[in-house]
Amino acid sequence: MSLLALVTDGASLPIDYDMPPLLAACETVGIDVEVCSWEDETVDWSRFDAVVFRSPWTWAERLPEFLACCERIASVTELVTPMPLVRWALDKRYLVDIAERGVPVIPTTLVAPGADPLSAVRNFLAERPEAGEFVVKPTDGCYSKDVQRYARALEAEASRHVARLLAQGSHVIMQPYVESVDRHGETDLTFFDGVYSHAIHKGAMLMPDGTVHVPTLDFRKARVADEDERAVASAALAAAVAHLGLERPLVCGRVDLVRGADGQPMVLEMELCEPSLNLPFSDDGALRFAQALAERLKP
Repeated sequence: MSLLALVTDGASLPIDYDMPPLLAACETVGIDVEVCSWEDETVDWSRFDAVVFRSPWTWAERLPEFLACCERIASVTELVTPMPLVRWALDKRYLVDIAERGVPVIPTTLVAPGADPLSAVRNFLAERPEAGEFVVKPTDGCYSKDVQRYARALEAEASRHVARLLAQGSHVIMQPYVESVDRHGETDLTFFDGVYSHAIHKGAMLMPDGTVHVPTLDFRKARVADEDERAVASAALAAAVAHLGLERPLVCGRVDLVRGADGQPMVLEMELCEPSLNLPFSDDGALRFAQALAERLKP
């Protein structure tokens, strides 16, 4: 029987709602698993036939350490999420890469360290006169950390936010706020081995008053993704595989979509390294994931 490590950390495991159904599904398909923390330096990663990242979400505060850990793991066993994908997927500059391959993406402006924050915000607003509100976020964050929604009139406040992120060494993304999110939320689609599994509806996370909600289970509910949503999400995953030159589809991935003013779906973001997969909202999603992992573990 293959031995698989499911990687998390002490702070994130309590909010990893996917772990219980996944553990049960792995037992069903005959995969022996251990839950390990990437922060535990005593773990002997060479004991495992393969390693899968599930909820190592403290990486956002300790990215260099996390990447070094990934390199150590990859040097002694199979990392199901290969290192080129890890590095690419943890940096939201991937949105520019998939947009260049024709995937519809929320219009995205990048700001690099060294740029003047106020000029960057003013230039963005001048280029996006249709944007009544806009969003500032780091390219290397997760769980809405350091993400903020601003009205156009708050360019000074937004520029201070940009300055703080740049000072931390992050690249910064600015995007128009998509108004349909307030009315209809977003749709998050989960795929295994490139095949659509299930989807959820998620309510708006960013409030006009600056409140940022945490995406707990209360903000989610199961839904069936529309055909056009599935097509855009599939195109985004295919673009990721093509951009990285991978030989196989991703074993798992999540694509989050919103609808623009024209009603067409656009990519908000993707989670391809350590995605929350919304398994509690799908009767068979955990089993499909375990079956996909079992296929990868075959000699």
